[in-house]
Amino acid sequence: MSLFVVLLALWFRPPNDEVLDERLDTVLSSLLRAERKVMVDDVARPRVAVFGGCVDLIVDAVSLLKKIGLPPTEQPLHHDYIENAEQLTQSFAFFFAPGAAARFMLNETLFSELVESSRDLPGNRWSVGGNAPVMAARMAAEGCEVLLGGSFSPDFTDVLSQHITVTGNTVEEPDIHLILEYPSGASWGQYTARRANYIIHSDDHNPYLASMEEFGKNLEDFKPDLMVVGGLQMMDNFPLGMNEQELPNLLSLLKGSNITVLSDPNPRVATVLDQMREVYRLLNQRSSEMQIAAVALTRLHVHTLAFQAIIVTRGSRWKNTMSATAKASLTANRHVCGSDDIDPNKARLIMDDSFSISRREGSQRIPLQESRPVSCWDEEDYEICVAPVLVCTEVYQTAGGGDNISAAGLVLQI
Repeated sequence: MSLFVVLLALWFRPPNDEVLDERLDTVLSSLLRAERKVMVDDVARPRVAVFGGCVDLIVDAVSLLKKIGLPPTEQPLHHDYIENAEQLTQSFAFFFAPGAAARFMLNETLFSELVESSRDLPGNRWSVGGNAPVMAARMAAEGCEVLLGGSFSPDFTDVLSQHITVTGNTVEEPDIHLILEYPSGASWGQYTARRANYIIHSDDHNPYLASMEEFGKNLEDFKPDLMVVGGLQMMDNFPLGMNEQELPNLLSLLKGSNITVLSDPNPRVATVLDQMREVYRLLNQRSSEMQIAAVALTRLHVHTLAFQAIIVTRGSRWKNTMSATAKASLTANRHVCGSDDIDPNKARLIMDDSFSISRREGSQRIPLQESRPVSCWDEEDYEICVAPVLVCTEVYQTAGGGDNISAAGLVLQI
């Protein structure tokens, strides 16, 4: 009889694929429900001012390097900035496997050659680029009224939403960011990528904040609920510029330590949360010591491939943290897959089934509940929310992902 019961249970057990499909469906419907708890008011549209921008030219990285005759190098090497073709291949090889790097190219002639070679490469596409315009476009799409400041060409405004007002200097040649895309698993000689992309720029306008004065004149009349300054990381190794390498490097800089060239592409939740807590503590400690309450940090959002995490000070003006975290998670899939409708058949969960809230011994462990996938809890004077990402398995575009995610999360918290 016992054997019969076991056989019966095995017979009626759903296949693994079916179980996974049901799990993804439940997580997706739960995230959508959390997102819909907060709707943007179409009558009193939130007003957001955003500064910075460029135009993105997106091409397949390996195809471009083959076209211009740059084979894989035997010597992957980090360079602070790019001066010649050899340094380009060395830097590209260094970052190809872990992905996600942006480098300033001092050699304007080489940069122009790369752009010209990219123009007629099959599959290339132009898009509104830079952190600020991408965030502006996302916020307008989500229901905000946006003032965008920057140095743009006359035809730039033609592709923008009617809810975006552009102010700043008019230039004949806007800054171009060359996005060398490649999917996870792509090969270049002996190298294999774990995640995508590599960005090259040779900005003439953004590093000098050329349109800031004109932008400032319009701020008073616009009366924004929120101001975003984007693209500062594009000063990366620009002569007299700054270097920004995401959360681990921000923490290293605050602690006076050396920056790291590469960060972990797939960090654990506990590691990220500990780093966020320390950044939050250090910045607010400095604010207190300087007796400047206006510069206190009240919101910190970190997005990774596997999950979204937001810290918000309790009692601050930021609201709807749970829904904002869910929206950020959903936006990650929507942008990368290139579709507003999320298909569970083109997604997977890579976040652990449970996670520790800290690397400290004895820390609480939180299970991932499919019916309530956004986990929120209080600590000290802040609230933390974490949501899993339905990782897109059929990539359309990775460039601009972080900007879309950040902007979407902000919209629900203004």
